[in-house]
Amino acid sequence: MAGRVALCQVVDETLSLPEHLAAVDDPAAGATASFSGVVRDHDGGRSVAALEYHGHPTATTVVTKVATEIAARPGVIAVAVSHRIGLLTVGDVALAAAVSAAHRREAFAACTDLVDEVKRQLPVWKRQVFDDGTDEWVGSA
Repeated sequence: MAGRVALCQVVDETLSLPEHLAAVDDPAAGATASFSGVVRDHDGGRSVAALEYHGHPTATTVVTKVATEIAARPGVIAVAVSHRIGLLTVGDVALAAAVSAAHRREAFAACTDLVDEVKRQLPVWKRQVFDDGTDEWVGSA
C-alpha cells in the first residue's frame, strides 16, 4: 500500500516543522524523520541579512510530483513538504519536510531524498541580500 501525501505546498507564509510532523503522524509509523532548512546569517564569508525566493507558477505541481514519488516507496506511510517563497530573514524556515515510515532506515532515506529532489527540481530562484546592502542571485548563472 502506497503512503500518502499529507501536506505539500509552496507558500508565502511562515512554515512550521511541528505542523509537518503532526501531518505525518500515524500509529503505524515506527519512525519519523524531519528536516528544517533555515536561513543562515552567512554565505561564502559574507554576512547575509535576508533571502528572497521567487517561484515559478508550476512550483506546487513539481513539489507534489516529488512528494507523491517519495510516498510511493515501500515502507513510507506519509510525506509532508513545504517550500517558502517571498522575503525571509535569518532564522526563518525556507524548507520543511517530514516523512513517517514503518522503520527508521526508510524514514531517513525517504526524507533525505525528498529534500534533495525538491531542491534539485523545484523551479525557485533565490536572491541573497547581504548586510552591506548588496545582493546576488544564487544559481542563476
